[in-house]
Amino acid sequence: MKVEIISIAKKEKSIYDPLYKDLQKMISRFAKVTDTEIFPKDVTKAHTISPEAAQKAYTKALSGYVGKDFCITLHPDGKLIDSFEFSKLLNDKMSIKFFIGGAYGFEEEFLSQSDAVISLGKITMSHKIAKAVLLEQIYRGFSILSNHPYHK
Repeated sequence: MKVEIISIAKKEKSIYDPLYKDLQKMISRFAKVTDTEIFPKDVTKAHTISPEAAQKAYTKALSGYVGKDFCITLHPDGKLIDSFEFSKLLNDKMSIKFFIGGAYGFEEEFLSQSDAVISLGKITMSHKIAKAVLLEQIYRGFSILSNHPYHK
């Protein structure tokens, strides 16, 4: 199985990098994980115009990544699910892509292209924390599917 996380984010070193690597290593028992961060100049420019312009720029930047894979978008207005429901999203898939948007979220056009739109909770968190939570939930989901005791 292949899992790809695609986010609107600047490529920079982070104090969370060791945590990401540890979680990716744990997940590697179940799937290959890739982490793609993109932040094209169009997004930078759009941020100075308006939230709507930024959302359009995110859609443009990410649209090339949407395809035949099962696509899950993280969005504050997405469906709140527990870890068992999350594990069902992973079940029987060959390839999954997770999308984390920029500061202004996603426009409806992008959300409608997703197979699932979920929320990590009602609290606001930075993209770096959201990625850490997502990676942990991916590992937990695979643990649930394989009856590994981690999820208890």
